[in-house]
This record gives sequence, structure tokens and C-alpha cells, in this order.
Amino acid sequence: MAKTFNEKLNTKGDLPKIEAVNDPRAIAKFGGVNMVVAPPMDYNDIMKSIPKGQVITGKEIREYIAKKYQADYTCGLTAGIFINIVARASKERENAGGKDLVAFWRTLKKDGQLNEKYPGGIDNQRSLLEAEGHEVIAKGKKYFVKDYQDKLYNLK
Repeated sequence: MAKTFNEKLNTKGDLPKIEAVNDPRAIAKFGGVNMVVAPPMDYNDIMKSIPKGQVITGKEIREYIAKKYQADYTCGLTAGIFINIVARASKERENAGGKDLVAFWRTLKKDGQLNEKYPGGIDNQRSLLEAEGHEVIAKGKKYFVKDYQDKLYNLK
């Protein structure tokens, strides 16, 4: 039987894990060899901290986690997966009448783009962001929070 998203969220395994990367392209792109793979709950804790009216992107979350674990960078692939797990786990809890929800819609993709993989897709995320006072604009087939940089939450 497949794990629920909340089971996935609460699975730590051997994480956090810092790996030395030998790929010269990755080293050049990310500025170092030490890559951290953080547990899903790290993403949950950060996403849960974003106050109403503000947003964050995966980039800021990854930079914060790399700094937390004294690594050069955070694995972007697992970061994207774990951000999605946080969103879906929160939706599971909401559907079960639970508490401890995460306002996942405040976490944006690169350049302030909305995330089509979130529960309810773009329409749901757009509606929730607009209800909090954000303006969402279309650029081709993609949607972005207008001037998202002015509303970025500063992770300390």
C-alpha cells in the first residue's frame, strides 16, 4: 500500500545528508561541491512560517537550508519534490478535518511563478493568493505573482 503524503512528510530516513558532488558543471553552477538533501519536514517548517501577505520561492528555501547545514547548495530535485509533499500533506490534513495546516500557496516557483502541481492547480493557488491581496498576472501560459520580490519573506 502506498504511503500517504503525511507519512512521506514524516519520513526522515538518513536525512539530512551532505554529499560531495564531482560533476564540474554542477560545481560551477552552484559554486561548490557540498550538496545537502534535507528532510521533508525542514520544508514544512519553513513553508509554515510564511505570514499572510508574503511569499517565498523555492530558491530562498534552498539557500536557507544550505546555510543551515553549512553546505554549498541544496538538491533542487528533492527540494521540488518535498515542497510538493508539504502541500499535499497539508491538503490531506485539511480534508480529514485536521489542523496544523500549511499555507503552501505562498511558496512560489522560480521568478514568482505559480505551481501547477499544487492541490487544485493554478486556479486554486491563484485564488488563494488573490484573497491575500496579491496580483497574479499571466505571461503566456504561465502565471506569476506581480512584483513578488517586494513581498518576499526574509528567512533569518
